[in-house]
Amino acid sequence: MHLAVYLPLALPVPAALSAGPLARRLEPRLATWLLTAAGLVLAASSTVVLGLLALAGLVRIPLVASLEGYSPDVVAREDPAGWPAALAGAVLLALVVVAAVRLAVRRVAALWSAALEAACMPGPDPVVITDDPGADAYAMPGLPGRIVISHGMLDALDPVGHDILLAHEHAHLRHHHYAFVSLAQLSAAANPLLRPLATAVAYCVERWADEHAAARTGNRRAVAETVAKAAVAAKRGRARRRAPAAALGILSRRPRPGVVPRRVAALLAPPPQSPPLLLTVATALLAATSLCALEAAHDLHEFLELAHRH
Repeated sequence: MHLAVYLPLALPVPAALSAGPLARRLEPRLATWLLTAAGLVLAASSTVVLGLLALAGLVRIPLVASLEGYSPDVVAREDPAGWPAALAGAVLLALVVVAAVRLAVRRVAALWSAALEAACMPGPDPVVITDDPGADAYAMPGLPGRIVISHGMLDALDPVGHDILLAHEHAHLRHHHYAFVSLAQLSAAANPLLRPLATAVAYCVERWADEHAAARTGNRRAVAETVAKAAVAAKRGRARRRAPAAALGILSRRPRPGVVPRRVAALLAPPPQSPPLLLTVATALLAATSLCALEAAHDLHEFLELAHRH
């Protein structure tokens, strides 16, 4: 194989390094879509290359080559990948498949559990108030989806904060943010190098909901103050009951250090714009990755055709 076909195995590194800056500089809705799509393309492309390496090594086995009608001599002479690369590809492919399947099963189970719990909540009102004195608020996907708010969170906020909180959680439900987070996590399971990208997507959906609340209320400073107050209230008194794994809230279940201050700072600044240069570079990265994966598939196809003809 040409050296270029191995690029999908290396491109997740610069993608992971650029995920944070892109999440902070791009408009949140666009950043969420772009980073999620990038994660899926990069994970799929690297998995394809691993599969091609494993397949190229598999046809070198004389028994497999004879069963499929390939010439062992041509396979040995024209082999696009040596045994070490093929063996490494096979091992990594097996690990990727196992990790991706396990993550997919867990996420589907979490979404199903959240949907069942949302359906079992009393009344048709999408907003459910709990008696928990701890501060908590989150959106649960389902039919219908629910917004769960504790008394502790309501007590920590003023009426304006209540409206902002509802707008934030409504954005999570309306725009299906749980799907973006799940897909980004699936990409990271398929390629651990993409974990920073999955973290960036989780940040972007919160920023997306923040900007939605700011647009609905017309007061960016009030949204910033509400995010800060909710963080302080949640830190002082933990909720008795943890949110379901599929839920999204004004505060993430395991907030990373500095996330809330960055959200507050972004809300105190003018609405974000998307620099054309960043979009061009990100698009070029995705295109290069896809082309490299297609080139790898083309090389392997020509190799197998040559071995079969002889």
